[in-house]
Amino acid sequence: APAPAPALEPSAPTLHAPAPSAAAVAEMAELITASRRPVIIAGRGAVLSRAGEALEALGDAIDDVLATSAMGHGLFAGSPWAVGISGGFASPAAARLIAASDLVLAFGASLTRWTTRDGALISPGAKVVQVDVAPEALGAHRPVDAAVVADAAATARALLDASVRGAGGRDDALAAEIAAGSWRDEAYEDAGADGRMDPRTLSIALDALLPAERTVAVDSGHFMGFPPMYLRVPDSAGFVFAQAFQSIGLGLAGSIGAAIARPDRLPVACLGDGGALMALPELETLARLRLPMLVVIYNDAAYGAEVHHFRPQGHPVELVQFPDTDFAALAEAAGARGLTVRGEEDLAAIEPWLAERDGPLVVDAKITPDFCAEWLEEAFR
Repeated sequence: APAPAPALEPSAPTLHAPAPSAAAVAEMAELITASRRPVIIAGRGAVLSRAGEALEALGDAIDDVLATSAMGHGLFAGSPWAVGISGGFASPAAARLIAASDLVLAFGASLTRWTTRDGALISPGAKVVQVDVAPEALGAHRPVDAAVVADAAATARALLDASVRGAGGRDDALAAEIAAGSWRDEAYEDAGADGRMDPRTLSIALDALLPAERTVAVDSGHFMGFPPMYLRVPDSAGFVFAQAFQSIGLGLAGSIGAAIARPDRLPVACLGDGGALMALPELETLARLRLPMLVVIYNDAAYGAEVHHFRPQGHPVELVQFPDTDFAALAEAAGARGLTVRGEEDLAAIEPWLAERDGPLVVDAKITPDFCAEWLEEAFR
């Protein structure tokens, strides 16, 4: 009998990114030349097109500041001109600089209410350019002055090839303002009490404790703003945001995938207690695989978003509150290590684990239920 034919390996076709038309490049160049305080806002589309380097080069050419949507967090990590996330998670300095811009260049960013803070971060007199590969995304959430159907990286390179220049406001004073303008630099009154931490204090301490090479994965819920606001990431691949339909309980499974995909980085899963309770079977998966993952549970003994939304309106919230859960004990029952944290001094126990990383560590961080995150309070307002 003839030998069977060898199996053919399927080959992926070469994908050619759609470039902007010459007319679109000319229109964008004209708007850039006329601007004095431009800002680039890069979203998930810019991450997928690997546009970070090209957009930073474009920023250098037009002298602007750089920002991302929450889904693009980390794309401009390390740039002295990056102000961080635009929208509800924006620091006061970032919000001030974005709102003062007279030209918004959105690359692969949908410009939803979350990214624009319900439109408040875009000055009424600012021009808006939106670049996206999906025509239906252009102008879907707010009017734009120029809509460009094209790939983010290809568009940035086309503008550079056209020798576009701008007269933005980069100088030493701006660099200093950005350098001192992160959430970690903002003063606040610590709300921790009765053996429960302020989530901001917890997040700042974690950021200082953990190595720079990390993958931060975040579930949904009231707590979800604290990790992107306070935890730095090395690049856009270092941030995993499981926010489809704002469903909670998906963060731990996504974190496990990220840990397997990037074993060279410390995987950090940030969960709320409600989402963690929905994902308890994944603790067994985590322990069985012996993944060297840090799981941080922001435990306020409630579905915090619902508490902070309905309690001010006078509604009873007992249905969304529950007895405190001992996640450290649950983790150890599943075969992982557990640690209960009630104050900054308790976090020191993470350091020996970091030196070994001999399997997963689950941190049950007891946080105050009384503090409402700024972004959530503003969104409800």
